Amino acid sequence: MVVVLFIAGIVLLVLGADLLVRGAASLAAGLGVSSLIIGLTVVAVGTSSPEIAVSLQAAFDGQGAITLGNIVGSNIANVMLILGVAAMFGSLPVDQQIFRRDLPIMIGASLLTFLLALDRTLSWVDGMIMLLALTGYGWIMWPRNSTHETLHHARTTQRHWRAIVLQLAMVVGGLVLLILGARWLVDGAVTFASWFGVSELIIGLTIVAVGTSLPEIATSVIAGLRGERDIAVGNVIGSNILNLLLVLSTTMILSPQPIAVPEATIWLDLPVMLGAAIICWPIFFTRRMVSQREGSLLLVYYLSYTLYLVLQATGSAGLSIYTTVVGLVLIPLTVALLVVRALRWLGEERRQRQLSMNASE
Repeated sequence: MVVVLFIAGIVLLVLGADLLVRGAASLAAGLGVSSLIIGLTVVAVGTSSPEIAVSLQAAFDGQGAITLGNIVGSNIANVMLILGVAAMFGSLPVDQQIFRRDLPIMIGASLLTFLLALDRTLSWVDGMIMLLALTGYGWIMWPRNSTHETLHHARTTQRHWRAIVLQLAMVVGGLVLLILGARWLVDGAVTFASWFGVSELIIGLTIVAVGTSLPEIATSVIAGLRGERDIAVGNVIGSNILNLLLVLSTTMILSPQPIAVPEATIWLDLPVMLGAAIICWPIFFTRRMVSQREGSLLLVYYLSYTLYLVLQATGSAGLSIYTTVVGLVLIPLTVALLVVRALRWLGEERRQRQLSMNASE
């Protein structure tokens, strides 16, 4: 029965992701907006719905710390795990709007969260500040995409409300299958792990943590395979922005008391989340894409972070050695690789510019 549940979870994940991507792409065409906008909004909110539900329930129960940990962990996984896995199936082109507008917003939201948490509490005032930032993001985002040409296209496209309703039904149906498939897959994986004697702590730090990101992983991978790469990247960036500026801010406002921020979150998890957002800048900048090599680099970082959590939680004696290796080897090596990649890209740009100038002469 467990094997059937595990396999059924995988099948539902794939079917749900495919249905969601096809519905989102059709909805974008029917409404006369780009797939990027749908990815940043509808798909991002949809795939983050489990995190949203958990966060709001925790807020009403007065357990805001659960929300903070859930959102920070989700944002780290979105960049390092989901972009990494999706890029392994094929390079992901990055839209110019994401690089110029949405990526800086994601970095700014991550930095704002870190700064507000430095006093070890997140109050309703902090929540209002973040909600105000979300309003500013909405003001920046929509006018630039609601141009006269787009509105004209939306008016002149022969669309019917039945088609729009069908496309929305595909999106909702895909989300339901995604969430159900993720739950079955995680339940099966947890059972398998317990059979092999894996502790509940390790299961929680690995299988369950990854399981909450399965809808985003499946959606981004399927979107990439179907050629809807704007949805793949937009889903990740949009989810991270909304997680912080909408879900976390709402939780702060609704929480009956200020959310206490653990010291470990301030000096480990929040900096890792901010670092994950910042590292997207050089990756997106070079050739405007996430290559397979860069995707593998992101995966290495996520596995390194997860291994650190496991070593810390189990009180392993090798934690100090591991921390030294990461600090002295992995991080400098990554910086060097990104610098080399940027220099190569700049060299190629100069050569192409020189060739075009010679051709014009």
